[in-house]
Amino acid sequence: MSRKTTLFTIAGTTALAAALLSGQAYAADISEPIPAAPTADPYVAPTKYDWSGAYVGGEVGYGFGSYGVNGTAGKQNFDKDGFVGGVYGGYNYMVTPDVLLGAEADLGFGSSATFTYGGTPTKAESSVAGSIRGRVGYAFDNVLVYGTTGVALGQGKASFNGGSDENTHVGWVVGAGVEAALTDNIIARAEYTYTDMDKKTYSVGGQSEKADLDGSVISLGLGYKF
Repeated sequence: MSRKTTLFTIAGTTALAAALLSGQAYAADISEPIPAAPTADPYVAPTKYDWSGAYVGGEVGYGFGSYGVNGTAGKQNFDKDGFVGGVYGGYNYMVTPDVLLGAEADLGFGSSATFTYGGTPTKAESSVAGSIRGRVGYAFDNVLVYGTTGVALGQGKASFNGGSDENTHVGWVVGAGVEAALTDNIIARAEYTYTDMDKKTYSVGGQSEKADLDGSVISLGLGYKF
């Protein structure tokens, strides 16, 4: 074999070995696992407070208004104010994620006032008073702003001339308020209402007096939503 042939043989063998080594290295690179791309945690949208459901509560507040009396001595108004309290309950329904419709009933504790009309000492009492109202509200998550209106009822009693007479007054009530959900079940509220009752005639000992009660109440309440 000539020297030239020997050199070609060595060169070819060297090239073949290099190619084989390169292929093995490439195959080794391909066999290595490709790391997975990082994934983000799934997005969880924040949930709003759900005002839907039944609720009950109690409230205390301050009331101010007047008894309107009209009889033999003409028409006079007698101011009345003082602390009030009561209970309430109702049901809310969310018609959209933010808009609320509801119904509520409340019952207030009795109150009384003493005044002199036409020289006659008179005591006016309301043993029970309450209302049935609708509510429309807008929710800002756990804060609710609402308006309310409905029918007001009250049992009145007037004592004068050594006797007494009783009547049931019917009227209307309108108001507004704000509620805040302190927890999933505990709800605090602040509310203002104005009530206008119709006139009823009270007759005792041959003397008659027409009377009604109009007034406002500012109250604070604490309720439980089921």
